Amino acid sequence: MVELVLFYSLAIMVVLAAVGVVMASNPLLSALHLVLTMLGVAGLFFLLHAPFVGAVQILVYAGAVMVLFVLVIMLVDVNHLEVKFVGGKISALVKGLAVGIFSGLIAAMTMRSSIQIKEIAGDQSFSMIEISKVLFTKYVVAFELLGMLLLVIPIGVVALSRIRGGTHER
Repeated sequence: MVELVLFYSLAIMVVLAAVGVVMASNPLLSALHLVLTMLGVAGLFFLLHAPFVGAVQILVYAGAVMVLFVLVIMLVDVNHLEVKFVGGKISALVKGLAVGIFSGLIAAMTMRSSIQIKEIAGDQSFSMIEISKVLFTKYVVAFELLGMLLLVIPIGVVALSRIRGGTHER
């Protein structure tokens, strides 16, 4: 019963925070709503008894990626941008169609992956030691490339903000 209440609480928090990401007019507030969404998703992973995925969700997404988002938001002077969003019936139709297509794709991939996981794993559970062995043997190159990418991104953001016409040129 406690897990059910916790699940619904986290699910409501994730949905409301995701709506806050889209509806917030301030980009920094939107980024903070995104952090709240990611923390809620991590909580759902912990409820599913997947502590490794939950911890990665917190460390990588709520931590590292959000630091990059906030860095970009702070480097780009959003108060002086003159971007106006124009709404209309055609734009709303395209957005609704895109949401429907992506929702269908997510649902289809979720069902497909859950079927494949059941076929591959059965009742077997994976420990963090087994996951780390695979990560640091079979996928070590991809892991290192991801680390280099996460290092290059903030360096590139700072370099681009300092060029002529950037928000912090000298």
